[in-house]
Amino acid sequence: MPQFQKEAVGQNQKLLALIQTLADSRQATPAQISLAWMINKKPWIVPIPGTTNLGRMKENGGAADIVLTPEEVQHIDDALDHVAMSAVFCGTAVEKK
Repeated sequence: MPQFQKEAVGQNQKLLALIQTLADSRQATPAQISLAWMINKKPWIVPIPGTTNLGRMKENGGAADIVLTPEEVQHIDDALDHVAMSAVFCGTAVEKK
């Protein structure tokens, strides 16, 4: 699976570290921060996480209680802007000129 290849994990480390830092500061999980980011982007965006685990479903619901600041949303957006598209996202290499 491409998301578990060393290259994909390495490409995402800075983003994952930012998400973990935000989660730690809010006593939340990285999944909750990710869902909160999506919820905070636009009022009509409704993330639909999938799980078969009742505990994870309850955890995901906790994201609705997290209101990120505009600066936090921007930090995540900026981090995403600098993550190269990997095979996880079916991305292609971007050549810088």
